[in-house]
Amino acid sequence: MSLSNAPDAARHASAVEFDADVLRRLNQSGPRYTSYPTADRFHGDFRFGDYLEALAALRLRGGRPLSLYVHIPFCDTICYYCGCNKVVTRDRAKAATYLGYLKQELTMQARLLAGMNRVEQLHFGGGTPTYLSDRQMEELMAHLRAHFDFAADAEGEYGIEIDPRSVDRARILSLRRQGFNRISLGVQDFDADVQQAVNRVQPEEQTLAAIAAAREAKYRSVSIDLIYGLPRQNQQTMARTLDKVVAADPDRIALYNYAHMPHLFKPQRRIRDAELPDATVKLSMLGLCIARLTEAGYVYIGMDHFAKPQDELAVAQRQGRLQRNFQGYSTRADSELVACGVSAISAIGATYSQNEKTLDAYYARLDEGSLPIARGLRLTSDDLLRRIVIQTLMCHFELSVGAIETAAGIDFLSYFAPELASLAAFADDGLLTIDGKWLSVTPRGRLVIRNICMAFDRHLAETRAAGPAQAAPQPLRYSKTL
Repeated sequence: MSLSNAPDAARHASAVEFDADVLRRLNQSGPRYTSYPTADRFHGDFRFGDYLEALAALRLRGGRPLSLYVHIPFCDTICYYCGCNKVVTRDRAKAATYLGYLKQELTMQARLLAGMNRVEQLHFGGGTPTYLSDRQMEELMAHLRAHFDFAADAEGEYGIEIDPRSVDRARILSLRRQGFNRISLGVQDFDADVQQAVNRVQPEEQTLAAIAAAREAKYRSVSIDLIYGLPRQNQQTMARTLDKVVAADPDRIALYNYAHMPHLFKPQRRIRDAELPDATVKLSMLGLCIARLTEAGYVYIGMDHFAKPQDELAVAQRQGRLQRNFQGYSTRADSELVACGVSAISAIGATYSQNEKTLDAYYARLDEGSLPIARGLRLTSDDLLRRIVIQTLMCHFELSVGAIETAAGIDFLSYFAPELASLAAFADDGLLTIDGKWLSVTPRGRLVIRNICMAFDRHLAETRAAGPAQAAPQPLRYSKTL
């Protein structure tokens, strides 16, 4: 449910102002809000039985379309910047074993969702989904179609992340025949020195060939992932990369801030701190990216996403269907998220549930005949309300006070009085406006939307209020907001 004035939000969504002084001052550790409450609030007391209760409640309310996420954790080589849950191996037998268990989980989910298993959105992430062979992917897609009711190609959005180094033209055309209609390419940077520093050497020709094949195969959307803040990057190298990206003409661009957290992600320990751009250079690169991409006609969707005006992501924002989930910004906000595979996170009704994070634990739970749920969370009515507020601001940069009050039966200004007081400084800085009818983030405030949403995060506020002993771990869990 969108509680913003979607048409008005869409008219101004691409308007974003880069204010280096504001961004430098407000750059702090904070959640990315791919969920609320955030995943660090999940606990091990939530198990398979709780998930079954959530499905029962969903069935009573009448099922909604599904957004199905499938996690393929394997990679051939390690990219030093990566913070994903992955398994780096050249032993292809491990993928065959994994597929057997993954199909078992998908079959269990399909049985539980019988009668409400219509899939309108599918996303394969990883790892590297194209680590699977063409034959393995064909069999997996056939298994999915045998157990779920997929909307027609023109009605559904079916995406896959690919590593251009792992595919050729024939494979990209084959993926389209197998049912994928949206493709996302990991690029990160076109500069050869930067690629070498992060152990992802990917010739420009490979990337452009993959894009050309995707166009030939008539994928509805082609997306490129970029990262700023990588070792050996600077404004000049980024400018050259942006020129090449704009020339490649993708439909979407995801521009991620590199979060250097070697205490959490061992591969990042191979990155030399001395080669990382300092905070000033990193901020200047962000400003350059925003200026160059908006100048090229891309709509600023929010936080780290850009899209052409006619792309489904921009259309979803205009129509009030944009959502933010564990894959970032996404269409079809009216769908239930069912996620399968190691570490995958589902969002069903008023619950979140996450699978086991290691292959051994994942396999063991399935061997027991149970879904491999390791932890999760049942949301309170306050959590649900705050989720709506945060989701709406993240996706549309404004919300209707009256719509919130009608939906939740509250007096917004009273219920959120402490939060609104904490946002007064943002209003004084011209980053947002608050009145009795609307809370609106200005173009200057859109790049600090995470900071603004943090004001509504009750769990974060309680942790901070608990004192240094509780608050200290926060910087270890969260990346910088910019």
